[in-house]
Amino acid sequence: MKQIFYCGLIFAMGCNSAQNKSADPEKLTEATEEQRISFANTITEEELKEHLYTYASDEFKGRETGTESEKTATAYLKKNYEEMGIPAAKGGDNYFQNVPIEQTEIPTGSITIDGKTYTIGSEIITYSSLKGNDLEIAYAGYGIDSPDYSDYNELDVNGKIVLIKLGEPISADGTYLLSGSKEPSDWSNWRETLSKRVQIAKEKGAAGVLYSDDQYFGRTKQRFDYYKSSGHSGQMRLKSDDNPIAVMFINSETAASIYPEFATAESGSVLATKAQIDIDNHAKEVTANNVVALIKGKTKPDEYVVVSAHLDHVGVDANGNVFNGADDDGSGTVAVLEIAEAFKKAADAGYGPDRSIIFLHVTGEEKGLFGSEYYTDHPIFPLANTVADLNIDMIGRIDPDRTGDRNYIYLIGSDKLSTELHNLSEEVNKKYANIQLDYKYNDKNDPNRFYYRSDHYNFAKNNIPVIFYFNGTHADYHKISDTPDKINYDLLTNRARLVFQTAWEVANRPERIIVDKAEATE
Repeated sequence: MKQIFYCGLIFAMGCNSAQNKSADPEKLTEATEEQRISFANTITEEELKEHLYTYASDEFKGRETGTESEKTATAYLKKNYEEMGIPAAKGGDNYFQNVPIEQTEIPTGSITIDGKTYTIGSEIITYSSLKGNDLEIAYAGYGIDSPDYSDYNELDVNGKIVLIKLGEPISADGTYLLSGSKEPSDWSNWRETLSKRVQIAKEKGAAGVLYSDDQYFGRTKQRFDYYKSSGHSGQMRLKSDDNPIAVMFINSETAASIYPEFATAESGSVLATKAQIDIDNHAKEVTANNVVALIKGKTKPDEYVVVSAHLDHVGVDANGNVFNGADDDGSGTVAVLEIAEAFKKAADAGYGPDRSIIFLHVTGEEKGLFGSEYYTDHPIFPLANTVADLNIDMIGRIDPDRTGDRNYIYLIGSDKLSTELHNLSEEVNKKYANIQLDYKYNDKNDPNRFYYRSDHYNFAKNNIPVIFYFNGTHADYHKISDTPDKINYDLLTNRARLVFQTAWEVANRPERIIVDKAEATE
């Protein structure tokens, strides 16, 4: 990276730094407004462009999780942090947090239920291994087990296959039973609750789950067909410490074939049908890493502000076309690098942050938010001391469906857990960036479900306040045409500076951000 300073700024900071050497360390964070703006302005179009034309080049081959191209990406990030003099979060030169991932294969075998054989990859999609004769099937409705409602009352599913569906119970008056209103609870969202439903069945001793959801089945089948036709291995998953339960995805048509009363029946039924299942799927471990760097706080070093982006993209197709992922999420990745450099320049001038700042580049976002899930399940620094996560995922383009000022950014999640964070974000933007903040996708029930679709969500579900910075999708989203020449570098610069200023404010305010809307966790 180029070390860009104005001569006057060098002189002013040098004098301040010299004066601060003998000053009270508790008072070292007070930079002037002009200095703070000058640090933000070291985030430049030229440097962002230089980074991105490398990071989203064909040489990086789409940065797919667990591949040699991901190693190229993580090596690039490590090299830049070393050159900036920003240490590894884990100490020494260990910038990597290994994320244990398994690569599954296309399964072989058969599934026969009540004498009818279902084709893997057609009527049933699975990447699991399971063998068993005369396995009983228990219909458990929505598969919910909570203090307020349970589909498992007086239902023994031990050793059985549990048949469940997406959704939640609705009262006769049209209100959702669990929320008590016309608004659905999180149980209506598969991203929020699929793993929870599976875990419930596993804890109750089930041998496997048949999960019916037409929309999710369609997506899963599309990906299965791609893997099979391209000769690609099957899906990836985070490696579990114990044996994972077999999960089989079906649509409502297959569900009705297995259990004709599926759509209307009450839960709590053990079916008369029996299943013969003989499926094999061998999984192999792959190497994947988060990259984590740290600027240690001066007065509150044991409190942490996370600035995150995902380092991966979707790789190369069967014809050798590279998915460069310049916007998704090359733009976020290079923004984090530039934000880190701005903070380092401030620290070198004697104005380091009060709280520690973690620069977190996560792997496996495209595969299922794996890197952020692993980090929050195995944090390098305690989640209880993590003040906020500012997550950047696609900030270099313009949403073609949006009307209004091009100098905008979608913000998602800023008000979900902390009123204070939301207000701080608004005030910082008004004072330093003057970008139009658009909350179009901020509703948790927005059909796009963006709140659940990037890495901030794994922090939010642990009651850590978040802001997700996002420019929206466009025609090049997940296409080979998402290339660095299409990035709006002036917008990328303004948006990265906004994140820097917001992180600065969160890191240096006297008290940590208050969580006034904490959600109950099970």
